[in-house]
Amino acid sequence: MDSKEKVQKGNRGAGKGRISVVGIGPGGLAHLTAKASGTLASAEVIVGYTRYVDLIKDMIAGKEVFTSGMTFEVERCAKAVEFAAAGARVAVVSSGDAGIYGMAGLVMQLAHKAGGPVLDIEVIPGVPAFVASAAILGAPLMHDFASVSLSDLLTPWTKIEERLTAAASADFVICLYNPKSSKRTEGLAMAVDIISGFRPVSTPAGLVRNATREGEEAHLTTLGGLAQYYERIDMLSIIIVGNSQTITEAGRMITPRGYQGV
Repeated sequence: MDSKEKVQKGNRGAGKGRISVVGIGPGGLAHLTAKASGTLASAEVIVGYTRYVDLIKDMIAGKEVFTSGMTFEVERCAKAVEFAAAGARVAVVSSGDAGIYGMAGLVMQLAHKAGGPVLDIEVIPGVPAFVASAAILGAPLMHDFASVSLSDLLTPWTKIEERLTAAASADFVICLYNPKSSKRTEGLAMAVDIISGFRPVSTPAGLVRNATREGEEAHLTTLGGLAQYYERIDMLSIIIVGNSQTITEAGRMITPRGYQGV
């Protein structure tokens, strides 16, 4: 077992195995859906990234738990498939929504690759971090938008640049996931430069860190003003850059839908 993996034993009965890939929302348990809560309660085994499992630790006492660190996603999901194939009811935990930069697709791919009996797999949707962040900032996603992750761990930076260029040139509101990490510090400034080629630096922009969690902070600024927050931005941050119609009113970021008489 890898040193970054941790197993907590619990009570597991024999039965028909299944996997539920559960989106637990942005972090605050008040934003966990009733369906997600019920699924976690009925699961025998919980599998997930250590930080995310810690967010729900009070809900899963007594269950068998398998956790590991960042970059061990394939190993975690393969272990979930193994547990389910042995007859366990497994919940794979994803932050936000399990189908948005989450574990849903990987679980399905690995289950297919493993062969053997066809596993019952369900995806339990959750509140995505960018949706929670938008609500904190106001209503910046009232019109068309695009979400782009700046992490080049699984996607070449050239492809990320292409997507940023396409979204910026089409005047989408842009949500930036994974804007900066301790090892990846240059991408955010490069992304801002790309977007600035298609909209003025005065364009409203918002930054939310730790959305719905302890230590939540939100800053309403502009595309050009994001630079002053670079030191505070990390993997727990979401950045939303407005389009040509986005405005700020009474401390809120709003992208008008286009209703007449407003």
